[in-house]
Amino acid sequence: MSLLFDEIALAAARLAEAGVESPRAEAELIAAHVHGVRRTELTTVPDSAFDARFWEGIGRRAAREPLQHITGLAYFRYLELEVGPGVFVPRPETEVMTGWAIDRLREMDVAEPVVIDLGTGSGAIALAIAQEVPRARVHAIEGDPIARGWTERNIARCAAAAPYTAGRVTLHADDFTAPPAGLDGLAGHFDLVISNPPYIPVGASVPPEVGEYDPPAALWSGADGLDAIRAVERVARRLLRPGGMVPSSTARRRARPSTGSSPRRPAGATRATTRTWPGVTVSSRRRGPAIGRTDDENGMAPGWGRWTTG
Repeated sequence: MSLLFDEIALAAARLAEAGVESPRAEAELIAAHVHGVRRTELTTVPDSAFDARFWEGIGRRAAREPLQHITGLAYFRYLELEVGPGVFVPRPETEVMTGWAIDRLREMDVAEPVVIDLGTGSGAIALAIAQEVPRARVHAIEGDPIARGWTERNIARCAAAAPYTAGRVTLHADDFTAPPAGLDGLAGHFDLVISNPPYIPVGASVPPEVGEYDPPAALWSGADGLDAIRAVERVARRLLRPGGMVPSSTARRRARPSTGSSPRRPAGATRATTRTWPGVTVSSRRRGPAIGRTDDENGMAPGWGRWTTG
């Protein structure tokens, strides 16, 4: 056993006491970050190279600062993104929704799909689509100047790593709850509107990694957690072409999400319901005991759903 692995074992115990869900894995990831190696290369770090800054990182994580803020990086599908204070850390479940959207875009009989990401934050969704649907043109909307700074860095980072994405994501400084200024000419022409908006009811209990570090504007969404979803629906009605689609993330339950560096919502069987508004059919995936009721009747909201214009 090397000195570094002795220290990792002690650090994992400290993180476990602090309530971190994956203490050993996160201790190793912090060690890899501090020592400038991959996690699989930790065995190559000699005792003489042990860096005491490892314990600074462990102290921050024990205080429930997100792992991604400590390393400065978040991983989303095939992307490595820069993240930190002032921007929402992308979640694993959003990768699932984004994968669904990418599959649908590839299936469309459209040479150059036009996409808009409402409330882009780090740019994760917009950049994943640009990377995986090479002819797509993506408009990314972000009203917060701090978050927008992270988006700009990630657009440049992605273009450097994958030059074919350069110029295919256009960032707009707009509030996602209203039709973006300057895009009036594209109203009714978007193939896909996508969003991971705030979806937590005001007053709900959340883990420290969420409540103390994610931007409040990216979390809270009215008394029932659906204010932003309603805004996305309104904007999508104006932007989508006939047959266009809208996948959007929401909380699956109006309750406290689980703790950890990448908070996930409660486990359970996934079931499907449909609801119809005038001119818009919504097919959503949700979790709950009853089929044949709306999500509102069950006191729940969709895990993520898709709107398809008729």
